[in-house]
Amino acid sequence: MAAEDLHIGVAGSSARYHAERLRHDRELRPREGARLERAETALFPPPEARRRRLEERNWLTGAEGEHGLAAFLARRCPDVPMLHDRAAPLSRANIDHIAIAPSGVYVIDCKRYRGKIEVTTPLFGAQKLKVNGRNRTSLVRGLERQVAHVQAALAGLTTEIPVHGCLCFVAPEGRSAGVGLPILRTPRIDGYPLYYAKRLAKRLNRPGPIGSEEARALQGELAQRLPPALRVLATA
Repeated sequence: MAAEDLHIGVAGSSARYHAERLRHDRELRPREGARLERAETALFPPPEARRRRLEERNWLTGAEGEHGLAAFLARRCPDVPMLHDRAAPLSRANIDHIAIAPSGVYVIDCKRYRGKIEVTTPLFGAQKLKVNGRNRTSLVRGLERQVAHVQAALAGLTTEIPVHGCLCFVAPEGRSAGVGLPILRTPRIDGYPLYYAKRLAKRLNRPGPIGSEEARALQGELAQRLPPALRVLATA
């Protein structure tokens, strides 16, 4: 069976939907004023226009990162069933990737950032996740909510199936190794590991008690309980 046959959903589809929607709105926005004024606006866009273009670019960057990670894991983890871009119940958020590996169910939040990634532990207070010096600890809180959604979806299906959450950082240029992460160790924050793609694939391929038939059955049940995020967006 081909690795692609073990994948349900299109990675990055909802993020691409957001980017296309913003682009469509931008192109339809009426242009007023004289030709010179329009040229000046193109050269020196107002703050709102710059914000919209940045938001559009961020959504597209995220979509490309999720799609690239899914393709990489399909090659490196050919026997691991996965779900991509699933809707979180009663929320506008989505779950990037869910892998049903032999060692458990993995909730994978894909991030595509440039710069150094580090976990800082102050003398007083909680740990912080920083990317290129900026506080990105909110990413961990988002991951926690995604893990809770998957745990709730698994409730009543089976027992003793561990659910793991992780952040996977991919390079803006599309390389498999995450920019800024240590090569010889895996940083953790609040118990959640920070992976680059190769290390994540190695983790997913570890042996464990979940057999292939059970993994496929769990994949099917989760696919029903966590529908595609794009479908939910389209009907909202």
